[in-house]
Amino acid sequence: MYDVIIIGGSYAGLAAALQLGRARRDVLVVDAGERRNRYVSRAHGILGHDGASPAAIAAKGKAEVLAYPSIRWLDASVTAARDAPGGFAVSAGGEDHLARRVILATGVVDELPAIPGLRERWSRTVFVCPYCDGYELDRGRLGVLAAGPVASHYASIVAEWGNPGETVLFLHEGVAPEPDGLADLKSRGIRIETGAVLEARDAPAGIELVVQGGRRYELAAVFSAQNTRPTGDFASQLRCEVEIVPTGTIYKTDPRTKETTTPGVHACGDVALAQNSVTFAIADGARAGISVHQSLVFAPPPPR
Repeated sequence: MYDVIIIGGSYAGLAAALQLGRARRDVLVVDAGERRNRYVSRAHGILGHDGASPAAIAAKGKAEVLAYPSIRWLDASVTAARDAPGGFAVSAGGEDHLARRVILATGVVDELPAIPGLRERWSRTVFVCPYCDGYELDRGRLGVLAAGPVASHYASIVAEWGNPGETVLFLHEGVAPEPDGLADLKSRGIRIETGAVLEARDAPAGIELVVQGGRRYELAAVFSAQNTRPTGDFASQLRCEVEIVPTGTIYKTDPRTKETTTPGVHACGDVALAQNSVTFAIADGARAGISVHQSLVFAPPPPR
């Protein structure tokens, strides 16, 4: 039986494993090889790695983690997780693996608006985080896909990276912001397009959105406030509560220990944070790793 099984070997999972490896705990990291930013060529805003390849950052982190002899790595998808005597059983690679604790660092699935051509341009001219990708757009004309309560806030932030007065908010059949939000957008020079977006295409400036009625918008990039959901079905399998945040659905965790509502199961990274970035994921993973170690030291659960 391992001390800990970590489901997900991206930035949060690696950071958790590093803390546990340094504590000489027996850890199994199970990774399906589907990092959320696997389509991105350069990562930004990460101290010490600004502009580096996300794959290279992850590979370096993996090598550092596997230098600790108590950590084992398994390239596989986890098909199930459940209670087991003394802890939990995780099914992966055609067999069951046992552990006293589980850390969910699976990341999330991005649910983009159903606009033809949008997903194909994900991470090239369609982004979610202006702090990660806005600077390189050189203050070009930007589009924002968002609706409802989050639209005004998100568009106002994205506009900071665009040419003043040229950011366009596309509601795409969604609900318009409240009157106060509309007034704020107008004061910032942000235009609102209420027509449905029919298609996204490549364009000389970057991307073109075709809107119902024949209107076309050539933009440097589009930022989309899409919903996210946890990867896998572990919420039901392990009876972990989830909560709705502006970015989508995440596991409900104790902010200090990162423990979910199921004792012995912790969650970290994008799957447990309302704000997503590599930096936040690394910090959250480190917190989870330390907390899980301390739970093993001070409060091991009774045998099941």
